Amino acid sequence: MNRRGFLIGLGALAAGGWLLRPDNRGAAHAPYFLKINDTLKEHGPGRPLMLVDHPRLAANCQTLMTMLPDGKAFRIVAKSLPSVPLIQEVMTHTGSQRVMVFHQPFMNALADAAPGCDMLLGKPMPVQAARQFYQELGNQHGFAPARQLQWLVDSLPRLEQYLSLARELDQPMRINVEIDVGLHRGGLTEPQQLDALLERIHAHPDHLSFSGFMGYDAHVGKLPAFIENATEGHRKTEARYQAFIQRLYQQAPHYRSQSLCFNGAGSPTIALYDETSVVNELSAGSCLVKASDFELPQLSSFQPAVFIAAPVIKAIDGLALPGPVPLGDAWQRWDPNRQRTYFIYGGYWKARPESPAGIQANGVYGASTNQMMYNGSAETALTMDDQIFFRPTQSEFVLLQFGDLAVWDGRRISDWWPVLSQGSGA
Repeated sequence: MNRRGFLIGLGALAAGGWLLRPDNRGAAHAPYFLKINDTLKEHGPGRPLMLVDHPRLAANCQTLMTMLPDGKAFRIVAKSLPSVPLIQEVMTHTGSQRVMVFHQPFMNALADAAPGCDMLLGKPMPVQAARQFYQELGNQHGFAPARQLQWLVDSLPRLEQYLSLARELDQPMRINVEIDVGLHRGGLTEPQQLDALLERIHAHPDHLSFSGFMGYDAHVGKLPAFIENATEGHRKTEARYQAFIQRLYQQAPHYRSQSLCFNGAGSPTIALYDETSVVNELSAGSCLVKASDFELPQLSSFQPAVFIAAPVIKAIDGLALPGPVPLGDAWQRWDPNRQRTYFIYGGYWKARPESPAGIQANGVYGASTNQMMYNGSAETALTMDDQIFFRPTQSEFVLLQFGDLAVWDGRRISDWWPVLSQGSGA
């Protein structure tokens, strides 16, 4: 190739590369976030916070209750809403006092603050944690665990541990049995395995009583549709659940006339249930605040109701990266979404930038929990002390990272809700 042809080819290559430039995705805060931004800039604490949109939370509760099939009770998943006032607000809007709990310190906090609640464990608790619960509960509370608490048991050895504890404390324990409806994360896998547990429970009526089943179906809808769609997965789950109920009634017919807890569902699958379902109560929590992992078609009527707000500490024109090569300058010229650099207060959360539009982390610069770098186009128009808003990917851990939750009433921060104590870890 001659020199002229080479230059033409090089120019064509450069022009083609220029055509592949990313589009400018940047924009200033939309009115919703602009109002919060201006409020926090003027009256906020000057640190990252977790904001709960109270009107959206209330609307999500109403949406959930309209979805709930006739004859099915609703149980609040506490780990997804890890704040006593937040849970109490959901209780108010849903009318449910039923809570699913997963962590011993949360159990004691709820027993103290909401002594009328009905608790079901969401996972089998080590016997030492169960002992700790009773020790911290004492005798002065209005919460009566013999009537209001169901311990989850997944095996005969776990049941034996609880029986020993019940004898030691002379404390009756209600036992809910975890069944494997397809998730394969534990629990009874065959209905015949129920027989040994029932025999043990019935042999010790002063200390143990059977209260029902819990079958979690988080696997439903996760497989590619050509392998198994959500409807087919749900049908199989219902059939497995029904097999355990049938075995229960065969072995102990008197349970037919008792009010038992047959718990199922979760936020991603609650829409699959109807009034014909074999379960009598459905659990959910995450859909009420709708972190980004729950941006699912079946939850499209729910609104995001929690956001991280992080102050911009430094707002810089351009993109300067460490090192001898001016990579940052070339990068920001090629990608308009790298024209502005923002260092925020904190960072590296399980969360994604939500506003302003086009904000993105800089993977070359790296992650930081102290001052994380984000880039945006000139149109993002942030200055020092403005906020970048993030949407958590999930709520159960992220909501615990910021101290008290800031409650946004649509005009201002109207309250601060303390989060539940993590104790030694959730």
